[in-house]
Amino acid sequence: MTDKKPCCPAGAAREIRLVVVDEKRVGLDHLDKVISEVRALGIEDPGLVDEELLRRVKVYNYVPRGLEESYLAAVRKEYESATKEARLSSKVD
Repeated sequence: MTDKKPCCPAGAAREIRLVVVDEKRVGLDHLDKVISEVRALGIEDPGLVDEELLRRVKVYNYVPRGLEESYLAAVRKEYESATKEARLSSKVD
């Protein structure tokens, strides 16, 4: 992914992904980019992965104080899903 500015509001909206945080749907900006970047780091320690995911999500999104763990749980779920998909697709190729 690149850091190009979106062409229009619709382009910006395509950068937002809906996740469930405490049973509410929340849009997170640049989540795919964050996941891709953290996966590329090759971090093995789950705690360090969590720290890096949350740190990078906060660059693009407001994460309310007190809800960090809830946001992290939602982001971690997306990260694990993307990692699992990547493993499966690499086995097929």
